[in-house]
Amino acid sequence: MIRILSSLACSAALLLSACETTSPPVSVSDAAPSATESELTILISIDGFRPDYLERGVTPVLNGLAETGATGRMQPSFPSKTFPNHYTLITGLRPDHNGMVNNTMEDPDIPGDTFMLSDPSVTSNAAWWEQGTPLWVSAEQQGIRTATLFWPGSDFEIHGERPSDFMPFDQRLPDFARVDQLLRWLDVAENERPEFATLYFDIVDTAGHIYGPDDPRTVSATAQVDASIGRLIEGLEALGIRDTTNLIVVSDHGMAPVSDEQIFSMDTLIDPSLVHYVWNGEFVGLSPLAGHEAEVEAALIGRHDHGECWLKENLPARFEYGSNPRVPAIVCLSDIGWRWETADMQVWRNSGGSHGYDPEHPLMHALFIANGPAIANGVTVDLFDNVSVYPLLAQLTGVEPVANDGDLTQLEDALN
Repeated sequence: MIRILSSLACSAALLLSACETTSPPVSVSDAAPSATESELTILISIDGFRPDYLERGVTPVLNGLAETGATGRMQPSFPSKTFPNHYTLITGLRPDHNGMVNNTMEDPDIPGDTFMLSDPSVTSNAAWWEQGTPLWVSAEQQGIRTATLFWPGSDFEIHGERPSDFMPFDQRLPDFARVDQLLRWLDVAENERPEFATLYFDIVDTAGHIYGPDDPRTVSATAQVDASIGRLIEGLEALGIRDTTNLIVVSDHGMAPVSDEQIFSMDTLIDPSLVHYVWNGEFVGLSPLAGHEAEVEAALIGRHDHGECWLKENLPARFEYGSNPRVPAIVCLSDIGWRWETADMQVWRNSGGSHGYDPEHPLMHALFIANGPAIANGVTVDLFDNVSVYPLLAQLTGVEPVANDGDLTQLEDALN
């Protein structure tokens, strides 16, 4: 049993500072596995990590993985929000197709309930999740053991399945402790070891929201996550399985700077008593009340200062969004850096950063790094859509994929 020193764990939520370690530099091996060794694939998400954060000089582990593996910018799906894009990465379906159309949403088939991240009594209902099939569900159905150290949906039963090993999400669990828990799940006999695992870090996104993407405390958070991934690699080496492990490191979206000076009131456009707002912020979802459709559409549809509104059926085709009944009748998208609110549904004040903007904007682009025995060495891939991570994961794990929106050819250069 490998020894995990819990005293090394730092509190991501409280300190927002880099963990110090005297561990030696991480050596990333590119040796191929023998024919008798099975490969492990670990999908790591660093929430809110922009690709250009790698250029800040505080991520030697991630930079080393990129230099000896494959890397590139990844375009999130619309909307560039956390739950929609995490579920897209693991199902290969756009949010409009996997059902996670936003972090907050309503469903006409689930009346009276509002899906919100803070309410597990609602989010645990499988009906919210079963428009998509996460990779761990297919893997378990096919006899492939999985472990999920936090991933949206992974602590709920979906299509009658759960990962073999999982934990309910606990934001208070420090980054090093998350790594150590995953290593404990892997420190078992080979026939009991998961072949696919996930690992999730939220501290970079938290710091980006509170302080802004360019604040030194956000830079410190990226250094802490880098140290945590270094700890993971050292643990894999101690277990003797680093050379047979493929690491796929991603983020769900980027981060843009925001300020209280860039908040727009929708009440200047339409009487709030005529509409039902489902969500606000970087993009807004609302429906006119019965009998007021023409009035609301006349007031909202089109270009405005700092944003634009569409009927959901007329959203730009490149968003691939609007057919799901969970999408409200009208969707508005703010210009980068702006947020829209109403008097009754205000945005967060004194925030330094946010996301949810047009996925094509470079500030919304996401991180992609792949490294391991099945991954090419020293490759940079062109900008690609995050739906294509799913078929890559299926290829690496040997899972028979379900129908999806991804295109493995976008990442074929990343494979050996």
